[in-house]
Amino acid sequence: MARAPQGRDGRRGKRQDGQQGTVRPIRRLGDPVLRTECDPVRTFDAALERLVDDMFATMYEADGAGLAANQIGVSQQIFVYDCADDEGRRHIGHVVNPVLVAEDGEMVVEQEGCLSVPGLNFPTPRHAHAIVEGVDVKGKPVRIEGTGYFARCLQHECYHLRGGVYIDVLSGEARREAMRAIRAAQP
Repeated sequence: MARAPQGRDGRRGKRQDGQQGTVRPIRRLGDPVLRTECDPVRTFDAALERLVDDMFATMYEADGAGLAANQIGVSQQIFVYDCADDEGRRHIGHVVNPVLVAEDGEMVVEQEGCLSVPGLNFPTPRHAHAIVEGVDVKGKPVRIEGTGYFARCLQHECYHLRGGVYIDVLSGEARREAMRAIRAAQP
């Protein structure tokens, strides 16, 4: 997920906790890996930890708020995030084998972007509240609850792992505008 326009996501910049990782190329719309449902992670080892580190490095390099594994060509159910909720609290983490167990509350239409559709933002409907359950890189259960922009991020990243891209949830004029802009941006 691309960082919110005008910094509304409350991010404070690159991660400062010494995490290392290698920046990988981000796959763009049109790459088949973005349209394929990702496989569950079955092996929890050092390679998985390196992948999560690489995902964070890639997300920060691209100035993103979230990144799904298939966006770097890895068809596994993992995403990372660094974004704020409605109260401005910053959330940083990752989820392996995530399940979006709740998306509810008011439907909010706000500008949204995606690192796989660079430079474009469109008014996108999302629920104001979301809960994701999964595990961390060690296999320990996690439950993440988000509101506002953070809820938007959780929904966006879970959708990626099912083979979707945010423009798929657009309709009417917003969808037509998005498709025109994407066609115009292609080389």
